[in-house]
Amino acid sequence: MTERGAGARLPWAPRSHPRPAMSDATAEKVFKHYWEDFVPGSVREFGAMPVTREAVIDFARQFDPQAFHLDDAAAEASLFGRLSASGWHTCAMAMRMMCDDYLLDSASLGSPGLENLKWLKPVGPGDTLSVRLTVLAARPMASRPAVGLVQSRWEVLNQHREPVLTMDGWGMFRRRHPAAAA
Repeated sequence: MTERGAGARLPWAPRSHPRPAMSDATAEKVFKHYWEDFVPGSVREFGAMPVTREAVIDFARQFDPQAFHLDDAAAEASLFGRLSASGWHTCAMAMRMMCDDYLLDSASLGSPGLENLKWLKPVGPGDTLSVRLTVLAARPMASRPAVGLVQSRWEVLNQHREPVLTMDGWGMFRRRHPAAAA
């Protein structure tokens, strides 16, 4: 393992995006990704987030203090057999990778929610996670013509390319050309 110099950006470290909340002054900002860029059937893979023991325990202490997320002995006696990251921690790591890969550079307007979330395999220290994004559908929002909806499936994969989490949901994005497609 190589040492990183002070201030070196790790692949999962926050990007420097001094982007204020959208207002009239920033509404015309040009983004890299708009609704039109999310084509049904397209697939993109990204991320390489190492899972550390310290991160698993820190997240669990704050948000999911079940013994198998906090204590090695309790984890060994559990169904997981080893210290296991909270499923919510896995979701948060997926969100970080999505932000770093495309969301912070997109005209994202948030999400109305998830339709499906499954934790398929335990995630633990020593694993390295990545994401596969598949665009399932895209359509303009009927009530807001400047907004498009994108239905996606996110699969979080471990270093063996095994899915550990899947989630389906919708995202809302500004349209680059609101009047172009109906």
